[in-house]
Amino acid sequence: MTLPATVLTASLFVTAAVAALVAANASVQLVEDASEIGVRDALDTNALVWAEVEADGLRVMLSGTAPTEALRFRALTAAGTIVDAARVIDDMHVEAADAITPPTFSAEVLRNTAGLSIIGLIPQSTDRDAMVDGFADMSHLPVTDLLETADYPAPAGWEDALDFAIDAIEDLPRAKVSVTAGQVHVTAITDDIAAKTALEAALIHDAPPDLQLTLDITAPRPVITPFTLRFVMNDAGPHFDACSADTEAAQQRIVAAAQAAGLDAPNACTIGMGVPSPYWAQAVETGIKALAELGAGSVTFSDADVTLVAVEGTDQKLFDRVTGELETGLPEVFALFPVLPKTPDPTSGPVEFLATLSPEGQVQLRGRLSDDKMRNAADSFARAKFGSNNVYTAARVVDGLPVDWSARVLTGIQALAFLHNGAVTVTPEAIKLSGKTGNQNARAAVAQFMVSKFGQDTTYDIDVVYVEALDPIAGLPTPQECEADIGAITAAAKITFEPGSATIDESALSTMDRIAEVVEHCGDIRLEVQGHTDSQGREEMNLSLSQARAESVLNELRARRVLTSAFLAKGYGETQPIAANDTEAGREANRRIEFRLIGPPIPQPQGETALENAADSGDIESGEGLEGQGDE
Repeated sequence: MTLPATVLTASLFVTAAVAALVAANASVQLVEDASEIGVRDALDTNALVWAEVEADGLRVMLSGTAPTEALRFRALTAAGTIVDAARVIDDMHVEAADAITPPTFSAEVLRNTAGLSIIGLIPQSTDRDAMVDGFADMSHLPVTDLLETADYPAPAGWEDALDFAIDAIEDLPRAKVSVTAGQVHVTAITDDIAAKTALEAALIHDAPPDLQLTLDITAPRPVITPFTLRFVMNDAGPHFDACSADTEAAQQRIVAAAQAAGLDAPNACTIGMGVPSPYWAQAVETGIKALAELGAGSVTFSDADVTLVAVEGTDQKLFDRVTGELETGLPEVFALFPVLPKTPDPTSGPVEFLATLSPEGQVQLRGRLSDDKMRNAADSFARAKFGSNNVYTAARVVDGLPVDWSARVLTGIQALAFLHNGAVTVTPEAIKLSGKTGNQNARAAVAQFMVSKFGQDTTYDIDVVYVEALDPIAGLPTPQECEADIGAITAAAKITFEPGSATIDESALSTMDRIAEVVEHCGDIRLEVQGHTDSQGREEMNLSLSQARAESVLNELRARRVLTSAFLAKGYGETQPIAANDTEAGREANRRIEFRLIGPPIPQPQGETALENAADSGDIESGEGLEGQGDE
């Protein structure tokens, strides 16, 4: 049967349509696959493996979570290099950004004689005007404000550190003070060692107990006038009465020369300014060598004047040869004054004046004086030095004393004041000072004093012994020794409390007496009085009880007139046990009071500055503103 032409045509048309549809679908699938594969390869090449690709016809859909906005944009760009950007559908998300870290607030205060500058980043909540006015009032100098501000809360300890810096700047004429939350670092220079020691003690005393204070205070080399050195060889052995050097190298040369002459005890010269010649060390070496050849006596350098004094009975020929060689061997500028004492006539009586100073401070004046006026002058001078009620005068008036006898006597009395106890003997030939002192530099000070009074023409002998127990500074225990002494007391007899109370038990009051006695001799130290409990009861109650007990101990020390301005009471509750809490003995050990030194902060690695930190986060703009025991 033959189909009609119309049916055949329709069949052909349908067949063609179906074939076209199949071909179109195949083409679309081919385009989708090619687009998806190409975009995936591009993303993988750019290490954007977190991105997902799905083709839907001509559209290419990107999904996934990008670590940053920049990586999301990079994924879109990579896809746009494979297919038309208009075909890329962005269905990606970006990870939520962490909260912006507050910047590290800090301020540096620089002060010199011209003025004061403040630079740094401070919280906007800090009263900037009051801060600048405070520094101006304390320093009495113009203040240059170079501060930046950021709108973040002030961290704990910031205001206390800033207040301390404002108060401290009054006593710091040349200094840099760095302030951060809870920490202050002071870098300063003082006129001398004594000023350095006093300044450090004052700052430590005034610092709040919870402030971490770091001190970097230096003192320049002293100016020594006259530039003095005195080396003696006598029955006590070779030793320095005074020793000065201009450099460490000169110090080593001088000490080596003294050791070659027989010096045994370790000795170091004071390094200072004021040397009269760059050849000081060479001159001193030559002088010490000459004295060693004589065998006994002294050599004294006062600036460029050199005095070589031999002992009585020294061979005249030896003396002449040694002094001649020394005179020609000394560098230019130095002048030699040799002295060979004459042997006194043994038939004449002793012509001397003697002043003694007892450990109790009592002074006796005996010996010979030229007239009544001189006796009254010596008595008045001694009373002015040592106290009106501490002087007894039994000197007698005789004729025929040397012309300079009065000056020698008064100088001897004044030299005696350098000692804690001792005696000074004045004769026509020499002045001899001997005794004990608590000043390590007393020998050098006496030598310089003698030279300043008599120059090079007078012979004097200084036999001064340093006794550490008499030194008001060295005699004090170190902070570590104080901590250990208190620890020994509490280990022998614990500070106990009435059960469940912050009231110190009566049996522990004697322990508090012994602790107060130790602390009174410790000077300005910073202590934390720590309260600890066992784990019985609720943690919050134990923390509160330990704090109350630490404060109770601090109050007991105050009641005993102990200065506690540098002390801090802090309760730790049950957080720091020293024994297991599952036995009665362990719980008893954990119920305790401890005394711990508050030390300087541990240095931290230098990182990004506060200004850089805040600038990177875009949060600052210059000028005025951006935003003992537990439960019994």
